[in-house]
Amino acid sequence: MKKGTSRGKKKQVKSEQTELEQLGTRIRELRKARGYTSQETFAYDHDFNRVQYNKYERGGDVRFSTLIRILKALDINLKDFFKEGFD
Repeated sequence: MKKGTSRGKKKQVKSEQTELEQLGTRIRELRKARGYTSQETFAYDHDFNRVQYNKYERGGDVRFSTLIRILKALDINLKDFFKEGFD
């Protein structure tokens, strides 16, 4: 194993986690903007598992197909979703 390889992977994992947290924050902001103050109500109304949906908003890893479902429920397309909150 090369020196420094472990550090590079740690930075990459941290970067990915930060991006997932940004994703979760953006989802939460849009949910609230649509009038859903409760994650539970949003998840129920749009047939998402409540516990899993909570993980997405907290920065848990989300499959692309699930992200598409969430965005459809929030009535926003990918282009508009990524316009704000991401560097």
